Amino acid sequence: MIGASDIEGEHVRYSDGPTVHCDVRVEAPPARVWALVSDIALPARLSPELQRAAWLDGADRPVAGARFEGHNRHPQVGEWRTVSYVVEVDEERVFAWAVTDADGRYGQPAVDPAKPLATWRYELQAEGEGTRLRQSAFLGPGPSGVTQAIERWPDREEAIIDFRLGELRAGMETTLQGIKALAEQTG
Repeated sequence: MIGASDIEGEHVRYSDGPTVHCDVRVEAPPARVWALVSDIALPARLSPELQRAAWLDGADRPVAGARFEGHNRHPQVGEWRTVSYVVEVDEERVFAWAVTDADGRYGQPAVDPAKPLATWRYELQAEGEGTRLRQSAFLGPGPSGVTQAIERWPDREEAIIDFRLGELRAGMETTLQGIKALAEQTG
């Protein structure tokens, strides 16, 4: 598994759009991996932060514009709900969603997917008989728990961002290993 931050070096700012991603090779075809990553309820079984997710407005699968809610828990932040908008779908290749603060936990309620708390993305690429699976998270540009911490401790912005990217990377690694194990099960 390879994990990386796309924003490295000194003076990382939230306004830079910090990004983190992890990759894993899955010994299963893209169709089997897609069935797992496109199931929004699955990450709640694997992620340390996401507790549950459910489609809204009668949607039952990822299509551009579909919405789903996520319920999250973090030991330092507590519990909160988000509403996500599917922003890109290319079956068996890409599933991306923008996470919004519909309940106004971090300021005024915000439901514009162009100004999300974060954008998440799965990318699948066939590799021989298997699949290269990448999960990415892009922070911002909307307000979030990260921006609240930065407002409270502006002189620690880089450390706050590094800490959060590390948490996200660890969660992604756990999630991707779970997807890999499920996809590679026989029978």
